[in-house]
Amino acid sequence: MQLILVSGLSGSGKSIALNVLADAGYYCVDNLPATLLFDVVNFLEDAGQSRAAVAVDARSAALSALPETVARLKTQGIDCRVLFLDASHESLMRRFSETRRRHPLTSSGSGLTLAEAIEQERAMLAGAADLGHHIDTSDLLPKALRDWIRALLEIGTGPVTLLFESFSYSQGIPLDADWLIDARMLPNPHYDERLRPLTGRDAPVIEYLERQELAQRLYADVRQFLGRWLPELVRDNRSYLTVAIGCTGGKHRSVYLAEKLAASFRIEWPVLVRHRGLASDTKDLRA
Repeated sequence: MQLILVSGLSGSGKSIALNVLADAGYYCVDNLPATLLFDVVNFLEDAGQSRAAVAVDARSAALSALPETVARLKTQGIDCRVLFLDASHESLMRRFSETRRRHPLTSSGSGLTLAEAIEQERAMLAGAADLGHHIDTSDLLPKALRDWIRALLEIGTGPVTLLFESFSYSQGIPLDADWLIDARMLPNPHYDERLRPLTGRDAPVIEYLERQELAQRLYADVRQFLGRWLPELVRDNRSYLTVAIGCTGGKHRSVYLAEKLAASFRIEWPVLVRHRGLASDTKDLRA
């Protein structure tokens, strides 16, 4: 049986994630106490369900039992995966302010402000944040988050899935990055008026950066580094690795390197590619 546990901060997009899973045919349960997971799994297996998704967050009772419960489920042969959705403090404050929804921890009598509730919830979920794949939704549109989750469900059976993610330093470092590569020292196509409106996926920008010795040296160094350490990650039972590559605007150098590295590793590993600077917009996730 495949079990997807959806956890994370209120306002980070958990409802969107659960809806995507429901649309994909998963039997979904929201706000389940961690201690009842075994009962739910047994019930669903008896009912012939092979795929289920359960939201376990700060509203759930016995949250501290989640890490131990996940470990026990895996030892019993359950394909248990955890999706942890996160977002910056500023993004969460803005989303709650715009939607005017009450934070679960600011119920009547709690005495907490919105800012205090967000920080308290982050502390409560600290034990769950490292249980699975960490997704930073700070500047993602709902459609982008849906696409990312669908891609994770459709990935191959390789031991480690590599996610190459480009981003703009002006928008901040992604919270889901495992390894961080800074490409700002490379020659910048932005200063060429012909290349400025293009991206690192367009042929003229690719040709420009292919001619830059620094760009090719950085690519070769990162390629060699990842090739050396990926086997160690497999032995450490890792399922996902996010390599975040940043440049100033997140549209040329980082996109080029992410695509080039993805093409190189796709021969032997399951690979995903995401470009935050190309997917972001002025709108936010509101679920």
